Amino acid sequence: MSTLTTNYLTPTGREEAWRFTPLKRLGGLHDGTFKLATRNTLALAGSAPAGVTFERIGRELVSAESNTDDVIVGRIHEAASEVTVLKIAANTELAEPISLHRLVGGLTDAELSRVQLRIGANAKATVIIENSGDHLLAEDIEIICEPGSNLTVVSLQEWDSKTIHAGRQHAIVDRDATFKSIIVTVGGDVVRLLPTVEFRGQGASVELLGVYFATAGQFFEHRMFVDHLVPNAKSRVNYKGALAGKDAHTVWIGDVFIRAAAEGTDTYELNRNLLLSDGARADSVPNLEIETGEIIGAGHASTTGRFDDEQLFYLMSRGIAVEDARRLVVRGFFNEIVSEIGNSDIQDRLMTRIDQELEKAGAQ
Repeated sequence: MSTLTTNYLTPTGREEAWRFTPLKRLGGLHDGTFKLATRNTLALAGSAPAGVTFERIGRELVSAESNTDDVIVGRIHEAASEVTVLKIAANTELAEPISLHRLVGGLTDAELSRVQLRIGANAKATVIIENSGDHLLAEDIEIICEPGSNLTVVSLQEWDSKTIHAGRQHAIVDRDATFKSIIVTVGGDVVRLLPTVEFRGQGASVELLGVYFATAGQFFEHRMFVDHLVPNAKSRVNYKGALAGKDAHTVWIGDVFIRAAAEGTDTYELNRNLLLSDGARADSVPNLEIETGEIIGAGHASTTGRFDDEQLFYLMSRGIAVEDARRLVVRGFFNEIVSEIGNSDIQDRLMTRIDQELEKAGAQ
């Protein structure tokens, strides 16, 4: 068993950050009782294009760019012997996405993965991270967007049914930089992700998008934190979730902090959940903390509801079978965000996976 320790107290479930999480199902990631694996399964698909480097570097040579009070992230930084570093050089503009994927993992020991993605000044790129198979994985991804850069990161959790995945994706966004995150979670047993943002320079813009679909017994948690530290920055958050089956449980937390110095902030967050059957539970908690009144705008909205019978009736009145009508409604619900990926093959694959999850849950 692992004897890893950190300066952080082991969660008990009474803490605000952990009150929804089923700690007993985390495979020991929260209390350090897991067996530590030596593997590093994140790999580059194909070869690196010009202006891009992908390498593994000893942890003592890569400084952390951010702080955290998350106990799992703390253990990653303590225990991971190397850091996977992807660098995109300044002024590089890539026409095709960079694809990263995880190789075969395992459930008997835990992989602790530390990753840095860095895009140089005035560069533009898309990075796609594809996760599949069964893993016991703790992951910390730091994303550094230098001034004037434009980066999209697509993170796909298409796990098999036994995966336990706890991770943070922390973006540091500098002056006039643009960052878009798209997170898709459609597989796994327990998935707990922390998409967080730290503004470092004025004129920066961030968009956090996500979709998740939980079926019987699955637990998916997405806990956002957007820290407006500087003036004249913009953030948008839009997450959509669907649930079907007994004990399907999702959690969305949207925390936005506008500090006293962050005048001219423009922010809005939205979470919508669609309940497709009885026995499912969706928790949705948007939070705004504002220390200055000198802002452009700040708002949030959260909705959780059942299937839209009017939409269903309309489609059926046009001769569409009830099973196909339900599938079309769910596809339409997710399409707004899935279409932002900009890759038709991946979009089609995800929609097919959603169809399969619907069928498996008996929601069709």
